[in-house]
Amino acid sequence: MNEQAKFWIERLGLAPHPEGGFYRETYASSEKIRAGCLPSRFAGDRVFSTAIYFLLEGRQVSKFHRIQSDELWHFYDGHPLTLHLIDPAGAHSEIKLGRTGDGSEQPQAVVPAGCWMGASLAVPTGFALAGCTVSPGFDFQDFEMASRADLVRTFPALRHVIDRLT
Repeated sequence: MNEQAKFWIERLGLAPHPEGGFYRETYASSEKIRAGCLPSRFAGDRVFSTAIYFLLEGRQVSKFHRIQSDELWHFYDGHPLTLHLIDPAGAHSEIKLGRTGDGSEQPQAVVPAGCWMGASLAVPTGFALAGCTVSPGFDFQDFEMASRADLVRTFPALRHVIDRLT
């Protein structure tokens, strides 16, 4: 394991995440939005906002998944992270999350609600420490892991990226 990744995992108390990598929730609003005030895609009340730390190390990937809220990613430390998005119409895009300042990477990026999303490291021996803020707040009821077979059937031209991130 990368020594810097090990430092952050221990220092921040990160645990394995179901999609891959490590995480820890750091914030959940004490106030809630009632289900009747939310779009119908939400099955109940949600807190206003949540935040987590998220870390990928080495050849780990964040497997394709989607949630019902917009997700704002913040880059903190390490090597560049590539966010892979597939929108509902099947358009694939990549966002480089990092801090070079030369325009090739962004320190923040938004993953729109309902997009399939995965992540990988640009440097396979490195790590990336990021944060994610979700509003309305994240709830595992809104989390869906992708099925490789279903994604390939729906988006056959994207098999190369789907195979890597499922």
